[in-house]
Amino acid sequence: MSANDRPVGQPNSKTHDSAFLKACRREAVPHTPVWFMRQAGRSLPEYLKVREGIPMLESCMRPDLVTEITLQPVRRHKVDAAIYFSDIVVPLKAIGIDLDIKPGVGPVVADPIRTRADLARLRDLTPEDVHYVTEAIGMLTAELGATPLIGFAGAPFTLASYLVEGGPSRNHENTKAMMYGDPELWADLLDRLAEITAAFLKVQIEAGASAVQLFDSWVGALAPADYRRSILPASAKVFDAVASYNVPRIHFGVGTGELLGLMGEAGADVVGVDWRVPLDEAARRVGPGKALQGNLDPAVLFAPTAAVEAKTREVLDAAAGLEGHVFNLGHGVLPSMDPDALTRLVAYVHEQTAR
Repeated sequence: MSANDRPVGQPNSKTHDSAFLKACRREAVPHTPVWFMRQAGRSLPEYLKVREGIPMLESCMRPDLVTEITLQPVRRHKVDAAIYFSDIVVPLKAIGIDLDIKPGVGPVVADPIRTRADLARLRDLTPEDVHYVTEAIGMLTAELGATPLIGFAGAPFTLASYLVEGGPSRNHENTKAMMYGDPELWADLLDRLAEITAAFLKVQIEAGASAVQLFDSWVGALAPADYRRSILPASAKVFDAVASYNVPRIHFGVGTGELLGLMGEAGADVVGVDWRVPLDEAARRVGPGKALQGNLDPAVLFAPTAAVEAKTREVLDAAAGLEGHVFNLGHGVLPSMDPDALTRLVAYVHEQTAR
């Protein structure tokens, strides 16, 4: 059996027949499933209320809070899947990297990784390091019932960029300097991060996550040849490490139109597409044997309802011939977005695609 024909999904789980997992497996669905990246977060007043005065990383380590925040958009929007509330730097924090998430900035690393000696700071991640994740997912799956929970992690390149730059970067100059100037160090850094990421995803799957998504937020900064040579092996290692669990594996990055085929080649069952490439063209670039996820421009949600519906119809029409389609935004929910616009969008997609 080829990788493209590999069955995906948990055959005996409560969530097996959900529209979301059926779409990931490229099976017939009762309606196009919908969920949103960053659906739990600052766009919701109930989120702002429960997070008030609690730092981001602390909130990610409190199972009761993680459970409540993860459930909020499922209750409000009636989305077809929940995504575990966390942050991509949580596993790095868990193994002892000195970092913080600064409001308005993002993750900031106190001592960036720049030398081979620095690699020693990236020790193995154990389930005990993130025991709160196991506890939270147990609480969540009990509450969610037949609604799937998506686990997630940051991809090796994006984690490496934060670690090497010391925080968010527009040009990734230190990251690319290492990648081009010391390819052996770079390969070893990404290999270590692939092991940490895979361990983090395994914890989530073993605790009950029905699917996982690998976020490569910054990888769109690379040319295809650089991706194939310097990034794909590490991303493939992550996907390979969790292949035996038979849960759908989703791969998403921003500005990755030129990389879509390679991202699918890395081992994803579902390739996420941002709003820059229509889904029918994305399917051509990715090739057969993959479902697609996306891809309404988040900014569209600020337009009047009629305009939102018209643009949504364009996405659905472009997806009409796909083997499998999960409706999502082309990036995350924006903090200033009206939550009611998201609720209306979910209802509209369900109504328009009901079979």
